Amino acid sequence: MLEGLTPNHLKKAKLMFFYTRYPSSNILKTFFPDVKFNRCITSQLIKWFSNFREFYYIQMEKFARQAIVDGVSDVKDMSVTRDSEVFRALNMHYNKANDFQVPDRFLEVAEITLHEFYTAISLSKDSDPSWKKAIYKIICKLDSEVPDEFKSPSYL
Repeated sequence: MLEGLTPNHLKKAKLMFFYTRYPSSNILKTFFPDVKFNRCITSQLIKWFSNFREFYYIQMEKFARQAIVDGVSDVKDMSVTRDSEVFRALNMHYNKANDFQVPDRFLEVAEITLHEFYTAISLSKDSDPSWKKAIYKIICKLDSEVPDEFKSPSYL
């Protein structure tokens, strides 16, 4: 059992983000079996995921606003594919070495997120200071199961 978190734990957490944006502490304990959990370790992992979400949502807002500036008039004209700029930005952040096959479900969730931001901004909902909360409530329900191979302490 390790008393602290390593760079490999950070890499694993980043890859887990492709499946779960809002992991519970029980999920974290299940997928980091080599870590001796205490309040500090748990809060560090939770902080990592909070930072991952912050980057993710900043990117989504940025690309939604850019689409509006670029004259995209219908949300259906926006997609997230492996070739899209928004995917490249996210993949570079969470999967820098590009040695992990990002699940298709993540692309779907990213596209839903982008559409939600685009729609909210288009309707001027961003004038309300808490406008993003409605988007967070939708996205948190879209987490999927993390594959069992992530449970192995030697995964990566």
